Amino acid sequence: MSATEFSHFVTLAEAGQGRRIAIEADAAARARIAARLGLVALDRFALTAEVRAVAGGIAATGAVEADVVQSCAATDLPVPATLREDFDLRFLREVETGDAADEEIEISGEDCDILPLDGDRIDLGEAAVQTLSLALDPFPRHPDADRILAEKGVLSEEQAGPFAALARLRSKPDA
Repeated sequence: MSATEFSHFVTLAEAGQGRRIAIEADAAARARIAARLGLVALDRFALTAEVRAVAGGIAATGAVEADVVQSCAATDLPVPATLREDFDLRFLREVETGDAADEEIEISGEDCDILPLDGDRIDLGEAAVQTLSLALDPFPRHPDADRILAEKGVLSEEQAGPFAALARLRSKPDA
C-alpha cells in the first residue's frame, strides 16, 4: 500500500484492544485532497476514529469532518459546505475483490463497508478521504443559481421540459 494525499497507517498490533485516533490534515495535505476531489478549497479536514482488532482484521468507526468549497454545477460559483460523515468500516483479510469483469455480483448492505486489509495494516487516512468523496454533493448548486440562469435566458426544466409546450398550448385562448 503506497502513501496517498492523507495517509495514516494503523497496524493490527497498534489497533490491539482499541485505540482512539484524532488527526487533522495540514494545509499541504488539504490542497492535495482538494485537487484529487475537484474541490475549489478544503479549509478543514479532520478524522476521529476508534480502531480495534477484530477476527480477520481491523474495525474502524468514527467520523470525517470537513469545510469544503465546491463549484456550482450550473454557474461555477463557489458553494461552501460543512460536512460530517460517520463511518463504520471493517478491513478484513478475506475480502473478494471480484476480478472477473463479466461476473455479476450481488452485495448486501453490510458488504458495502468491508475493505481489504493490506498485509497487517490499513490506511485510515485514505479511508477518510474516500468517505469524504462519497459525502460530497454530486451537483452542488449556488443559492442564486436559478436567478442568474434566468437573467442569462436559460430556461428551467419546467419551462423547457416535454410538457412545457403542452402547457403553453393549453393556456392559449381559442382563436
